[in-house]
Amino acid sequence: MKSLLIRLTHGLNEQDITEEELPIVREWLAKKYLTHKHNIYKFNSKYRAGVLGLVQKGTAYLHVIGENIKDLYINENNLGLANEGDLVIAQRLLGHREQPSAKIVEIVGKEQTYSVAYIIMKEGRKTLVDLKTEYPVGAEMSAEELSNYAVGDLFKVDNNENKIMEKIGNIKDPKSDEKIVLAQFNKHDKFDEEVLKIARSFEPVDASKYPKRKDLRDLTFCTIDPVTAKDFDDAIYWDDKNTTLYVAIADVSEYVTPFGPIDTEAIYRSFSIYLPHRSIPMLPRELSETLCSLQPHVDRLAYVFEIKLDIKTLEVVKSEVYEALMHSDRRFNYEEIDLFLQNKLQAKTQEEKEIFAWIKKLKTVTDRLRAKRLQEGFDFHSTEIEMTLDENTNLVSTTLAQETPSHGLIEDCMLLANKEAAKRYKRGLFRIHEPPSQAKLQKLYQELAGIGIHVEIKNTIKETIDSIQKQAREMGIEAEVDTLIIQSQMQARYSPVNVGHFGLGFKEYTHFTSPIRRYSDLIVHRLLKAINRGDTQEQSYVLRNIESLSMAISEKEREAMIIESEYKARKYARWAEQNLHKEFKARITSTDPELRAELHDEIIGARLHFTSGADVTLFEDVIVRIDKVNIARARIYASVVGKIEK
Repeated sequence: MKSLLIRLTHGLNEQDITEEELPIVREWLAKKYLTHKHNIYKFNSKYRAGVLGLVQKGTAYLHVIGENIKDLYINENNLGLANEGDLVIAQRLLGHREQPSAKIVEIVGKEQTYSVAYIIMKEGRKTLVDLKTEYPVGAEMSAEELSNYAVGDLFKVDNNENKIMEKIGNIKDPKSDEKIVLAQFNKHDKFDEEVLKIARSFEPVDASKYPKRKDLRDLTFCTIDPVTAKDFDDAIYWDDKNTTLYVAIADVSEYVTPFGPIDTEAIYRSFSIYLPHRSIPMLPRELSETLCSLQPHVDRLAYVFEIKLDIKTLEVVKSEVYEALMHSDRRFNYEEIDLFLQNKLQAKTQEEKEIFAWIKKLKTVTDRLRAKRLQEGFDFHSTEIEMTLDENTNLVSTTLAQETPSHGLIEDCMLLANKEAAKRYKRGLFRIHEPPSQAKLQKLYQELAGIGIHVEIKNTIKETIDSIQKQAREMGIEAEVDTLIIQSQMQARYSPVNVGHFGLGFKEYTHFTSPIRRYSDLIVHRLLKAINRGDTQEQSYVLRNIESLSMAISEKEREAMIIESEYKARKYARWAEQNLHKEFKARITSTDPELRAELHDEIIGARLHFTSGADVTLFEDVIVRIDKVNIARARIYASVVGKIEK
C-alpha cells in the first residue's frame, strides 16, 4: 500500500497499475482523492498521503510520504479513528496560518504491514502479544486455538487484515531469529517456480551469438572479493601502456527484462541481504551465482567502462561504456592480493604473472586517486563486525573486519566507474548525500566538547571535521569519534535529481557496479544503454516512475540494513543469556539521552542498555555485569561494576 501511495503522489501511469491496485485506484478516483489526466493518476492537490506519528492528547502530526515537505498538524477533531503508525489519506486544511494542517479522510492500512507475535503466559493464561512491544495484537486467537500452541510460539501477522499468516517457530530456538527478522518485512528466500523456470532457461554464453559486442577476452581481467563471496559483480584490468582502466560489470540487464517475472521479484527485493551465515539474493542463484557472476575461466557478458586517465593529473581524459564479452583469468580474494602487495605471494601461472604485473602498477594509481579524493571527501574509520555462528546459529566469535590495501584498490576503481556513469545524464538515478544540518553539527560539537575535543570552526565543514579527526587520532579514539561524525550526517539515498555526494566529495555519483545485488545499478545500466543507442523512447520508459522508484529503493535499502543489524542483535542477546551475571570489558558509547555501551571483550559490538545510571564519560572503558536479557526484544541489560584505568 505504501508503494502505491508514493507512486500516486508522483503520478502513476495507468499501464503500471497492478490488477490488485486497480479497484483501489478507481475507488479513490470516485472519491475525488485522485485526478486522471493523460493516462496519469495522481493525488488531487487537496490531498496528501502519509504515516500518522505519535498521537498525544488527541492530536498528532502526519509524516507526508512521497514528498519532502513539513509534517501536517492533525487536531483532535480531525483525527477520527486513526492511530499511530496508520497509513492515511488526509485533506489539507487551507487558511490555517499557524502551521500546515489537515484532517484524515481515510485510513488505508498500516505502515508496518507485517509484524511478529508470540505467546506468553500472563496472569496464568496464554496470551498472543507483539514481539517488540508485548502489547496484544489485532489478530486474536481464541482460548481453544491458543491451547494448541506452546508458550514462545512465533507467528507472522498481517496488520492490515489483522490475520495470523503462519507459525514461524518458537522463541527458544536460535534458528527462529532469521525467520523473525525476515517476517517483519515479508522477505523470503525462495523464488516462485515461474521465476526459477526462466532463470534456468538461459543457455551458457556462446560468444558467436554476440558479434556486436566488443570482445575483451584477451585482456587479463580478474575479480577480487571476500573469500566467502559467491556472486562476482565486478572485474578489473589496467592497461598501463595506455593508462586505461577497464571496469567490467555483470550484464544483468541482458537477462532481466523490464516488467518480466524476474524483474518484478527483483524490484520487490531490491537488495540482496547478507546475514552472518548466508545470503538472501535479489536474483535467483542461477543468475546471481552462476550465469551473471563473473566467474573465472568462462566467457561472460559484461557492461564495461573503459576509462583513460591523464597519469599526471589523474583526470579522466575520456571514458566510454559498452556491452562486451570478457573472460576472467583469476578469482582472487582480498587476502591473496594483500599478501602479493606485501611481496609474500608469488605468481604460479603465466596469467597470474601478467595480472600481478598490472596490479602493482594500478595500486600506485589508486593510491594517488584516493589521496586526491580525500582532499574533498572524508575518510571515516567505522568498524564492521563479522560474526561466526555454529550449526545451530549460536554466536561463537566476533572479529573486526579490517579495511586493507586490496579493499582500497577495488573501492577506488568502482568509485571512478560510478562517477563516470553519473556524468552521462542530467535526470536519472543518482546516489546523493546531502550536507549535515547545522542542528546536527551543533549536537556533534557539544558531544565532542564533553570528551575533551576542542572544536574550532573552520571555513568549511570538511576542514572542521578534518581537525576533529586529527585530535581523535591523537587521543586514540579515532573509530569512536568517526562513528559520532557519521551519526551526525544525513543518510545517503537514491534520487532522480542530482545534489552531489557530500561524504565522498563528488559533484555527481551513482551506483553502477553491483547489479547482481542492487536494483539501483540495474536501472542505471538500462538507462545508459538507452542513451548509447539514442533511444529516447526507451529512456523515457526507464525514467517514467523514477521519483517513486528512487524512494522505494531507498526504503528497501533501509529494510535490508535493519534486517542485518537486528539479526546480529538477536545473536548477541542469545549469547548474553548464556553469560548472565558474568563480567566483561565494555566501552561507553552514549550518555545522552540514555546510557549505553558496547562490549569490547572476547565478544565485541554487543550493545548494552543499563538499568541504572553510572558516573561515566563518553568512550570510557568500564567493567560491566550482564544482569538481564530480553530475548524477544533482543535487549541486553547490564550495570557498571568497575572502571578500566588507561
